[in-house]
Amino acid sequence: MKLLLDTNAFLWYITNDPKLPAYAFDANRQKSNETYLSVVSVWEALVKYQIGKLALPVPADEYITAQATAHRMAILPLDVHAVAHLLSLPSHHRDPFDRMLICQALHHELTVVTSDKMFGRYAVPVLIPV
Repeated sequence: MKLLLDTNAFLWYITNDPKLPAYAFDANRQKSNETYLSVVSVWEALVKYQIGKLALPVPADEYITAQATAHRMAILPLDVHAVAHLLSLPSHHRDPFDRMLICQALHHELTVVTSDKMFGRYAVPVLIPV
């Protein structure tokens, strides 16, 4: 399975936060699965860090990339073909970061790991709490 972590799922995963369900931890840990962190989530985390909504032990850019590497996650770039999915994406969700993650999941056939139940309204597979 190819997994795309949303920003919160990434942060919960790297800090062992119990907000991330055990099955999501397990899916990320399975060596047969590929786990991705979108550059969109990196962007969102940097914005939150910059405005004081995300506290991290070291500068955000260093921390996020080091954690992604330590947890064997590939950084998924945002390309024009993924962005083009916006044209056919329903307006269930207004968050631009989440909409881009959905576009990437559609384009790259990824399963999104998220706590946001709105993702389930799109035509992407999701791992969300029930």
